[in-house]
Amino acid sequence: MSRSFPMPQAFVSPDRIRSLFTEAMSQMYRAEVPQYGTLIELVADVNAGCLENDPDLRDRLARAGELERIDVERHGAIRLGTADELFTIRRLFAVMGMQPVGYYDLSVAGVPVHSTSFRPIDEAALNVNPFRVFTSLLRLELIEDEGLRGEAEAILAKRRIYTPRAVALIERHEQNGGLTEAEATEFVAEALETFRWHGEATVSAETYKRLHDAHRLIADVVSFKGPHINHLTPRTLDIDAVQARMPERGITPKAVIEGPPRRHCDILLRQTSFKALEETIAFSGDDGAAQGTHTARFGEIEQRGVALTAKGRALYDQLLASVRGEVQVGAGGAKAGAYDHELAARFKALPDSWDELRRADLAFFRYSTTPAGIAAAVGSTLPSDPEALITSGYLAFTPIVYEDFLPVSAAGIFQSNLGTDQQQNYATRSNRDAFEAALGATVQDELALYAERQAASLDSALEALGLAGLPLKTVA
Repeated sequence: MSRSFPMPQAFVSPDRIRSLFTEAMSQMYRAEVPQYGTLIELVADVNAGCLENDPDLRDRLARAGELERIDVERHGAIRLGTADELFTIRRLFAVMGMQPVGYYDLSVAGVPVHSTSFRPIDEAALNVNPFRVFTSLLRLELIEDEGLRGEAEAILAKRRIYTPRAVALIERHEQNGGLTEAEATEFVAEALETFRWHGEATVSAETYKRLHDAHRLIADVVSFKGPHINHLTPRTLDIDAVQARMPERGITPKAVIEGPPRRHCDILLRQTSFKALEETIAFSGDDGAAQGTHTARFGEIEQRGVALTAKGRALYDQLLASVRGEVQVGAGGAKAGAYDHELAARFKALPDSWDELRRADLAFFRYSTTPAGIAAAVGSTLPSDPEALITSGYLAFTPIVYEDFLPVSAAGIFQSNLGTDQQQNYATRSNRDAFEAALGATVQDELALYAERQAASLDSALEALGLAGLPLKTVA
């Protein structure tokens, strides 16, 4: 008599888990921050208009595999307090196929954190769902008051920001190599609890004030039971239009858009936001009698452009610094117009055509064969120079979208939404080694990832044309 054994249940893909989590996070944040829903509707309207009015843009996004991802694209941001919290968040995001990419030191801009971005790195995974979480770790060593620093450390040491079941499912994923559909659904629900808003502070009103006086962000990280998601950001195809139309929907945008100016060929990342909510909180030890307010969570919008090479990024940083060093935008935005004008003028030094950016090795591109190239490859002798293949119409290129962040822009958004122009001059600067030690891993180099994608696409295209191994020539 034969015996039958139950078939093992199949694991769901990390892409599937990431998509489930993104949708759950979006629904939660919409319930917690109603203006987020208004923002999503506005961005959807602007994007639809852009695609209708610009067929070339639609075609370019479609060729690059990006068109379907626009509506689901989000990035979030959280701020953690301890090395243990950062170590576990890396494991949690790994379940969703997200890895730490890039190191960002925000202390140089007066914000006492350093950060990384958890995101998928494979092109196919990015096109399914490019969910990213900008994750910051509080740098307690930057709190000058030793007594307050010790108190903050003690407070953070007591909290547990992950549910026991979430940790158990992370361990199951690590041991088994995946999660079943039922386990994935449970994991999403449990992981979501880490990011939920809680209106009850874990500290007294007096402690909160001292933390707040040291830096508003320190109070935000230390005073609550968990690292509530502080913004969830949709991607727009025209951030200037969104910025202009936000007041029509009852939303007041920040004075200037962070990042590069408006251009024909978008580069890197542009971001704007609306001011953080002023939310009522109850303080610990006061029997609910003492209440106050806290501002941390806000709305943000982003427009993404091409990823720049090291050469292109150096030029970008130089041009941006030259403007920010001369034109300061105050809290009232009185000089916003002057800043935007000067920014646009300075950035004329950076080419504004895809081919110029490519030929000067300033940006990364994805290469592909054209139908004409495939046809010519059959029984014909093709040029042996990739530039000649492009000129002949046999090889095409599309910009590789920038998937990462800009520290100056991130600091600008943080400062704007802390409700103050407060600046600190921290003596300590970058400490990547300490960050990676807490993370338990080395952060990946985003420039290397873009270079690999560009090289792989060129190799694949040349192989399809029977010309494998040709180098790409660029104009210095």
